[in-house]
Amino acid sequence: MQRRDFLTLTAAAAVVPVQSVLRAAVPAPGPRIDFKRADAAPGAFPAKWICGSSSLMDNQDPPVQVHWYNPHTAILRQNKAYSYEAPFAPLYFGNDRVLLLDEGFTQLRTDWDLRGVVDDCIAGWCRRNGRNPADMELLVAFSHLHADHYAAVNQFADRPNTRYMGLTHEEMLGFWGMTNFPEQRVSLDLGGREILIWGSPGHVISECAFYDSYTYILFTGDMFYRGRCYISFWQPWFDSMQRLIRFVDTHPVSHVMGCHIEISNAGVDYPYGTTWQPDEAPVHMSVDDLRHAFEIAKTIKEPGIYFTGKVFLCNQTRGTTTIDRNPYRYD
Repeated sequence: MQRRDFLTLTAAAAVVPVQSVLRAAVPAPGPRIDFKRADAAPGAFPAKWICGSSSLMDNQDPPVQVHWYNPHTAILRQNKAYSYEAPFAPLYFGNDRVLLLDEGFTQLRTDWDLRGVVDDCIAGWCRRNGRNPADMELLVAFSHLHADHYAAVNQFADRPNTRYMGLTHEEMLGFWGMTNFPEQRVSLDLGGREILIWGSPGHVISECAFYDSYTYILFTGDMFYRGRCYISFWQPWFDSMQRLIRFVDTHPVSHVMGCHIEISNAGVDYPYGTTWQPDEAPVHMSVDDLRHAFEIAKTIKEPGIYFTGKVFLCNQTRGTTTIDRNPYRYD
């Protein structure tokens, strides 16, 4: 795979406007799909995700669940029997490119073959839409620099017509063409389907948020999700929440979706390292859930674990969970 300047990126509604056009997309053959809509493309989440089992030795589920949210959007979720992290990985299809966000906690294809799963998804989509898989460029990226989100990048290193993100902060920004992180918002054109991307630090410094203009799904990585939002850097995280709130004030959002589920439908925290979550909550949340969490965040003045009803805001408590005894407060 060639390492060269990335794809077509334009600044869109950035706090600091920056125009960055690096390379024009090469149209793929076959009928063009119209991804421009006046409303969110309809889609559905499954009633239940693969979520491990009480006996890992007896687990019969596949290593990764593939759920087609709609005909042009797949969501992958790693089986918790293969990793307690069980990250989610959206797969967005455009007319010219496919974007894979987050690659799960695996490395070797002989362990489980994420690349094979992604290739099957691309082949199926191309078959249904009259395309040649070889003509579709695959972009392999991740929301932030934690191994459970980038470990499988190496599986794609020798894949033709593929570009993958590097493992440094500078390479992450260069991949998207960002020059003013975290405020700058860039636009990725997948071929008629636009993904908006901007900085969202706080869980870690090197993290981004993603908005799909086709489904209206706001993907918030590990910065905000159903479970223990480990906030390593409070002020950058609070600023990132402000950016999210400003965004949902001006853009329609169908769902807010993070990378993990660590909480039950009853609001019970699953302990860290759990490999069996039989009653886990849905991965998706609402804009109201995001707003409610932000209102609670405004009241937080010191480290501790604060529950919003959907999310545990773990302010500088990375090495602990809600069931541990520690010197911090619980609210």
